[in-house]
Amino acid sequence: MILVTCAIIVENRRLLATRRSVSMPHPLKWEFPGGKLKEGESPEACIVREIREELGVEVEIHQALLPVIHHYESHSIKLLPFICHILEGVISLSEHQDYSWVACDDLKSVDWLEADIEVVEMAKRRLC
Repeated sequence: MILVTCAIIVENRRLLATRRSVSMPHPLKWEFPGGKLKEGESPEACIVREIREELGVEVEIHQALLPVIHHYESHSIKLLPFICHILEGVISLSEHQDYSWVACDDLKSVDWLEADIEVVEMAKRRLC
């Protein structure tokens, strides 16, 4: 089981979605940004580090949501979602192809990465 964090970054009742590049696994799918925990790293430290590396911004964690377990053909992940806000910085993508601020009413129209679909539902219940 691979431990992975993701950030549900909220701004003006919109959620930040990032689009995977063609060179990443599951190309062109949309997801909440984040990444794998390093050995000895807390989930909270991981999400702050990953967002800094991937988006070039500093975030503040407001709340942890329930973990989501998802089984892909080749591996399984335990996704640890955090509701966050940007403290400082301007988004600058280092890994993803694109990003979008998605309104609550439009969340279902996004082509989400499979593991993120349950996170989308939790986020809608909490934030929309």
